[in-house]
Amino acid sequence: MSTDKPLPSVPELDDQQPQTPVTEDFEPGTANDPEVGTTGGDPTTVTINDESVTVGPGSTLIDAMEALDDDIVSVGPGTDAVDGDEDVPALCYYDRGGDCSDEIGPRSTCRTCTVETDEHGLVSACSFPAYDGLSVETDTPDAEESRSVNLDLVLSNHNLRCTTCNGNGRCELQNTAISEGVDHPRYGVFDDREEYEPVDDTSSFIQIDRNKCILCNRCVEACNDVQVEGVLRMEGHGEDTRIGFQSDADTMADSECVSCGHCATVCPTGSLTEKGIGGAGTLPLPGFTQRNSIGTVIKHEPAETIDDTDAPNRSPDPGSAGAPAETAAAAGDDDGLAAFMSDAKRQAGDLATKYGRKAFLAGEHTAESIAAKTLPEGRLFDIADAVGATTPRRTTSRPA
Repeated sequence: MSTDKPLPSVPELDDQQPQTPVTEDFEPGTANDPEVGTTGGDPTTVTINDESVTVGPGSTLIDAMEALDDDIVSVGPGTDAVDGDEDVPALCYYDRGGDCSDEIGPRSTCRTCTVETDEHGLVSACSFPAYDGLSVETDTPDAEESRSVNLDLVLSNHNLRCTTCNGNGRCELQNTAISEGVDHPRYGVFDDREEYEPVDDTSSFIQIDRNKCILCNRCVEACNDVQVEGVLRMEGHGEDTRIGFQSDADTMADSECVSCGHCATVCPTGSLTEKGIGGAGTLPLPGFTQRNSIGTVIKHEPAETIDDTDAPNRSPDPGSAGAPAETAAAAGDDDGLAAFMSDAKRQAGDLATKYGRKAFLAGEHTAESIAAKTLPEGRLFDIADAVGATTPRRTTSRPA
């Protein structure tokens, strides 16, 4: 073997790329927003309720409050947030201590974390920098009133069907309302069933109920800034703002969703839930489900194939809707009586399914209407909390 020729080698590249380039453009969440918190590289000291606390560079007031006492702020591990009588709720703020938690928010959309400062007045603790020397009070009348008003504003645009919600027992909004002693929101609640959006049940993994969305933007940032999938976005304006899809798809099934589940993990309500745990904390009564509570559902449409049976490439069961009709001779009945009875049984089954669902819907809607008219929301929260008390708390791990 000749050794005169050089052995093949990998050519050197002047523009090596250590990371895979992004091949699609999409809208990020807050990834391109300016950083919140203090600037510079020095720690700062603030006074909260007459107690001093020193925090590192880039900190916000909510970081300072948590550093001083975890019981001051009602933020926690996602859907397990409120465990006690904390002073300051923070519904749109996400803090799980994971590697990617900084990629989610804050957006300061709910304003339920309002506190009062001596120099700047009322501010949102989740995004206001912890300036050195700043004095903060969490329990002044103005701060408490502001938090109460903002929490009621969130509740006014939320579907409070807690006992049929897939997020019951794991809902940060529900827990916050209980912790804050909400009895009757001053602006009412979203109770007009005719205005409800249909439940998007087209995905095989995630259910979307926009009637329970508080527009915290966590799901959008988890999808775009953490998982970098570019599926979700907030679309519309004003009261028409809603969760949408960057591909302009109408449903989750038609979107680019890869079913990673991160959006449902960070959702503070029952707006985005995994189907596998649906109904775990709902009333144990037939028909009392989130789908029936809303009343209208967008279901998954089977993909069209050349084989038009329910299970492509499989023969349908004898007697099922897609099975070839048996001849009288094959049925062993010369006058076709067996075929007639089989068809009658199928039609009866279809009617039972159709009108049985209507009966369930009517019963569930009537019960919810009576409860809404006769009981204050605070009592409904207590009932929902009791129903969901035995629900196993969801434990999730932060995606890498």
